[in-house]
Amino acid sequence: MTSTGRAPAAAAQSHPEFPLVHAVNVTKAFHGNEVLKGIDMDVAQREVVCLLGPSGSGKTTFLRCINQLESIDGGRIWVDGELMGFSDRGGTLHHLTDKQVAAQRRDIGMVFQRFNLFPHMTALENIMEAPIQVKGERKQDVRDRAQALLEQVGLADRHAAYPSQLSGGQQQRIAIARALAMQPKLMLFDEPTSALDPELVGDVLQVMRKLAQDGMTMIVVTHEMGFARDVADRVVFMDGGVVVEQGKPSEVISNPQHDRTRTFLRRMHQERDE
Repeated sequence: MTSTGRAPAAAAQSHPEFPLVHAVNVTKAFHGNEVLKGIDMDVAQREVVCLLGPSGSGKTTFLRCINQLESIDGGRIWVDGELMGFSDRGGTLHHLTDKQVAAQRRDIGMVFQRFNLFPHMTALENIMEAPIQVKGERKQDVRDRAQALLEQVGLADRHAAYPSQLSGGQQQRIAIARALAMQPKLMLFDEPTSALDPELVGDVLQVMRKLAQDGMTMIVVTHEMGFARDVADRVVFMDGGVVVEQGKPSEVISNPQHDRTRTFLRRMHQERDE
């Protein structure tokens, strides 16, 4: 894999005007099926970007490529100026080792559809685990931060509860707190409310709204149109592995320019009204 040069994002840490996420011509295929067909996307620091689109459009795959849960086949992704998954040696890219990829992943929090909490650990222990085991932080420092995060997600009184004693919405809020415990510079959300009963969705979205207000850079795959309209700085509509259109929520959601976007949004409104 040959390099086409360094992105301006390489200066991101010293120049905040550069994007925190800089993706160029990203491609990914599974068993010959091309899921991402050349994605270009920048996400500025403190920006909230919502990815919309039908199932199979490549949204989740793109998130997983940013976080190196999937290795890209072509293109480049930089996060805070660091080339993800590869090292550039004299113009040629070489895959990083698993240990090096894991080190890059520490700065990126990800929240999945399913909560994936450790069932044998309490809510507090779930939040404390990664900073202690991965970063080697002092237990008391992590405990203090974990308790503050429980307060932040509205679950301070559930610190000793095990996942089986929590509702789905409570488990997802613990999962968000667990990701935040690593003090990430970027948060990725993959349809975080899709597995929840409707009455539990609001509490999770409220935590995410507060994160956005506090300036967390976020990329959110979601079908929650109200959240996208109210919270996102930018909405990106994907279909068939490409970016079809993007812009402010008021533009894309309220006045889409492409037939594919209009068809998708019409279907979403119909499902909501049923």
